[in-house]
Amino acid sequence: MKPEIHPRYYNDAKVVCSCGNTWTTGSTQPELRVELCSTCHPFFTGQQRIVDSAGQVERFHRRFGLAGEAAGEEDGEAAEVEANEATASAS
Repeated sequence: MKPEIHPRYYNDAKVVCSCGNTWTTGSTQPELRVELCSTCHPFFTGQQRIVDSAGQVERFHRRFGLAGEAAGEEDGEAAEVEANEATASAS
């Protein structure tokens, strides 16, 4: 190995999960933070997490409804501009 081109390796790097579980491993970073581990991941625990999909669907419909109304107004304005241009060119 060439000297001074490789990162420092920590044999006792500390890994901290968002659930509070900690363990040590080898890494090039002295401390690692993770969101999921075998203690809290649904695959390993056998528990299913309930997601509030109703709130997400309602939020989507609100956004979609507002986007649809805005698109309708823009189309109406574009039609008026085209009608005015057609009238002006016919004159």
